[in-house]
Amino acid sequence: MNHSVMPFQASPYTAYMQQTQVELSNGQRLHVEIGGAPDAPTILLVMGLGAQLLFWPNSFCHALIHQGFRVIRYDNRDIGLSSKIKHRGKRLNVIKMMGRFAVGLNNQGAPYNLYDMAEDAALLIEHLKLQSVHVIGASMGGMIAQILAAKYPDKVDKLALLFTSNNRPFLPPPYPKQLYSLLGKPQSNDEQGIIDHTVKMFNSIGSPGYVNPIESLCTARRLYQRSHYPTGVRQQFLAILCTGSLLELDQQIKADTLVIHGSRDRLLPPPHGKAVAKAISGAKFELIEGMGHDIPSHFIPQLSNLFAQHFTHKN
Repeated sequence: MNHSVMPFQASPYTAYMQQTQVELSNGQRLHVEIGGAPDAPTILLVMGLGAQLLFWPNSFCHALIHQGFRVIRYDNRDIGLSSKIKHRGKRLNVIKMMGRFAVGLNNQGAPYNLYDMAEDAALLIEHLKLQSVHVIGASMGGMIAQILAAKYPDKVDKLALLFTSNNRPFLPPPYPKQLYSLLGKPQSNDEQGIIDHTVKMFNSIGSPGYVNPIESLCTARRLYQRSHYPTGVRQQFLAILCTGSLLELDQQIKADTLVIHGSRDRLLPPPHGKAVAKAISGAKFELIEGMGHDIPSHFIPQLSNLFAQHFTHKN
């Protein structure tokens, strides 16, 4: 396989992480950040729908690094500083597709699906010459991580899933307010309009009482200035709709698995996480009281400790 890589550079976002661009053999280019000792056990972080790698807070990455891990976070295809996908097919009816998805009917026509995104992750692991890694997948990233663990078991040591779903039919749908905050359009398309929309989204899906308004505003501005590509958000949502249920794949996963979900998650309510844990043999489930669909500072010590204990526990 032909891979190329640009030299590592210090990231402008945190002194703990170094950044690079990785060209994969499937034609995708991923923007990657790596921190921690090169010989430490590696954790690959896979983020969710429309979410740049900065949705993994620096303090969360630092907490894992301080507990003895090497941490890799990256922008999925179609978001952030990674490759953008041009869709040349017909425009799809998202509402109709959502209805079919909810009852377990197949959809087609997306420019790519979550299996393609899992291949990206597998090729990244291969490119970095890692034998196997621990994986934490959040939201859509948790769906990608489930596929990765089932289809590429030699690349995944232990698996951790955060506020995710296996999209089996008839799970409770997202609350309308939270879904619209993620997929809706801003009131204006200038910088301030986009930033305001992102802050509202943080408040809507986040952990009630734990969303820091100053931190949210700063993060929203950084995200906009780093990359703004709403087409990628829509196409990643189509990828979910055209992938469908992961229930059968979950039953193939052999990796030791921890599933964590927030009790106040209204984007993917807790039954989604419980369905994943039930479907994966031997999986452990942890419900975090008060947490929503985000990683606020308040919960980082608890989350990082749970992940570290899971990855260091001897079976």
